[in-house]
Amino acid sequence: MSLAGRVAVVTGGTRGLGRAIAERFVDEGASVMCAARNPYDVDDLTERAGGRARYCYVDVTDEDSVYKLMRETVDAFGCLDVLVANAGVSRDGKVGRLTPQAWREMVDINLNGVYLCTHAAVPHMESQGGGRIINLSSSMATRVAVGAAGYCSTKAAVEMFTRVSAIELAPKGILVNAVAPGVIDEGMGRALASNTKVWEVYRRRFALGRAGRPDEVADATVFLASAEASYVNGHVLEVNGGLLWA
Repeated sequence: MSLAGRVAVVTGGTRGLGRAIAERFVDEGASVMCAARNPYDVDDLTERAGGRARYCYVDVTDEDSVYKLMRETVDAFGCLDVLVANAGVSRDGKVGRLTPQAWREMVDINLNGVYLCTHAAVPHMESQGGGRIINLSSSMATRVAVGAAGYCSTKAAVEMFTRVSAIELAPKGILVNAVAPGVIDEGMGRALASNTKVWEVYRRRFALGRAGRPDEVADATVFLASAEASYVNGHVLEVNGGLLWA
């Protein structure tokens, strides 16, 4: 198994893409701390993993909560090898009607949360000689989507933060990359697909003629966490099947 013996934190790791990533990491031999504000049905995974998966409450917008998460992970599993900063939200609204509260929520979770998780993980990774940080971006970071100013902006910022962090942390042995999913049949993507009228418009933009699967995003994340990606740094890996977006 490509991640045997590794220890990972996955934020937003109890449902959606985060849950798929956490499950895939466990299947690849890693020990995983599934971190989120709500455990949902994560007990299914922790029981199946036989001690290699645990749940920890975290609010990625709260510095103390994030630092506590990293400490609890090291206390539980002995080290911290991989951080997957997946927690994120989307609040729809054109600029003229997007509320300041919704804007601040997206910035706090999607961007500040990535920063806080990175800042808290680096000392643990540095002390052990290195690690991997994988941030979840989106295809919308580089494409205009009407009504998604907050989401597009925060994900674009995540990609630049990823690139700068990759250069600064490389001397510490820490590789930083990002995964940018397209429309995935999970969460927001599934809601889009359920709207027949809207889906017909979007479906024509998929070179493969379908939305992606959560496990396809998880596979890309496993690669970036594995030894096979030892010379990949500062990269944004798009997982969108060949997305055509005007």
